[in-house]
Amino acid sequence: MSRKGLLIILSSPSGAGKSTLAKRLMHWDPTLKFSVSATTRAPRPGEQDGQDYYFRDHAAFAAMVNAGEMLEHAEVFGNFYGTPKAPVEAAMRDGRDTLFDIDWQGGQQIRNSTLGKDVVSIFILPPSIGDLESRLRGRGQDSDAVIAGRMAKSQSEISHWAEYDYVLVNRDLDTAESALKTILMAERMRRDRQPDLSDFVRGLNKEYEAR
Repeated sequence: MSRKGLLIILSSPSGAGKSTLAKRLMHWDPTLKFSVSATTRAPRPGEQDGQDYYFRDHAAFAAMVNAGEMLEHAEVFGNFYGTPKAPVEAAMRDGRDTLFDIDWQGGQQIRNSTLGKDVVSIFILPPSIGDLESRLRGRGQDSDAVIAGRMAKSQSEISHWAEYDYVLVNRDLDTAESALKTILMAERMRRDRQPDLSDFVRGLNKEYEAR
């Protein structure tokens, strides 16, 4: 039976594991489409337009926003980032789910958009604040100052947990991954997400009549 695609939002404070879990979901279900953001920042070495980001100058980005072509957008450290609507709508029509790895502000904008009724939002919590800091330090990617900034921001991010449909505590990646798969499979099977069910049941009733 056909169905519309879902918009699956994963949010968490940095270090709680959402990006790792997003990659695991994509590996589990290759039909999942990862949302590619548009940005006004310059491409980094090796990045490709349309694959890593849609690279746009400030004027082109502003024109997309003004034309209502963005599901969500925000300014981050002087550059703009946003989610173009057209690729998401195309995936939905094809019955493909789109996965978003975004913060609570972007998630809030998408939930409040015209596509909000097709959103499934999931917030990932760390098992403890100490564990969150340990994970950030364990990456070996950031300076102490950057880690301190991420930790300071994490409390504000966590305060938005109650805005989400589901909340998972990521004590163990395998367990959290299993929970995410369960959520996705259940949401796909919701009655209102299966538009062909009415025709299917009518067919069953015709079989009764023909007996």
